[in-house]
Amino acid sequence: MTEKRVVSPKKQSDDLDTSLRPRSLDDYVGQEAVKDNLRIAITASRQRGDALDHVLLYGPPGLGKTTLANIIATEMGVRIKTTSGPAIERPGDMVATLTQLREHDVLFVDEIHRLGRIVEEVLYPAMEDFFVSWVVDKGLKARSMNLSIKPFTLIGATTRFGMVSPPMRDRFGSVHRLEFYDEQAMETIVNRSAHILKIEAEPEGLIEIAKRSRGTPRIANRLLRQVRDFAQVMADNIVTAEIAQESLSKLEVDAIGLDKLDHRVLTSIIEKFDGGPVGLNTLAASINEESETIEEVYEPYLLQLGFLDRTTRGRVATQRAYEHLGIDYPKDIQSQPSLF
Repeated sequence: MTEKRVVSPKKQSDDLDTSLRPRSLDDYVGQEAVKDNLRIAITASRQRGDALDHVLLYGPPGLGKTTLANIIATEMGVRIKTTSGPAIERPGDMVATLTQLREHDVLFVDEIHRLGRIVEEVLYPAMEDFFVSWVVDKGLKARSMNLSIKPFTLIGATTRFGMVSPPMRDRFGSVHRLEFYDEQAMETIVNRSAHILKIEAEPEGLIEIAKRSRGTPRIANRLLRQVRDFAQVMADNIVTAEIAQESLSKLEVDAIGLDKLDHRVLTSIIEKFDGGPVGLNTLAASINEESETIEEVYEPYLLQLGFLDRTTRGRVATQRAYEHLGIDYPKDIQSQPSLF
């Protein structure tokens, strides 16, 4: 069973992301190439008076896909309807949603890779020709119904780009990958959030939080609130470098943002499987975790750090992982062909 992790990039019930989300592209920190392309597309669409072309955003969780979708709607001056792939179970649900959209509105579908194929088929003509088609009755009485809808923009978000069906991917006019944020961008984000939350902090304290935020704004905001609470109770209500370090150490978040569960993944590979290679399902069973969670939540950041490698035979812990954990790296380990 998945433990609740303070450094999990997935949204949690106590997150206050809405209050900290930027409202415009100018306020949105990082992802410069994505912002530049979106800014041009939005400006051109508004000048023509057309709906923005459909947009697919993908990348690890917590990097701002939902925030970008809301910003796009705001910049276009239209409404946004938000739903998710698992929430739309029947074609009729999708038809009802599409027919309620006003002209040029944005339909944001989170986890779009989890849409059922029969629901996707309703979207295809809607995205291309702005009409929906569905079958009523059964057997000999079955007949197809067509209904025109207003031009709209579909924004899809996914953490599993490879699981979006090719016919769906092909219908998006622009596809953007969101990358982990660098340390400078993370410092800007933490400073901005501290200002909004009216947190008194020294620059060094905020830098310490940014360094341990795994390049993910959602995690940065969560750690900031945790450190704020610690400073309020245990110190003079001021976030200093020492207070940040002590607070995050108590949360078992190390100097580069790894927590005990990340350590468990790496130590399992090193100690139980001699550094790998080990198959994903075997690794998941060894730490009592779901393989999908390892692949979607744990691995992206470990791969980003160069602590983990995916090979043709399975997962392998790299020399960097050994060094970070303070374990001697075996000199006789042979490299495996990487999947990348």
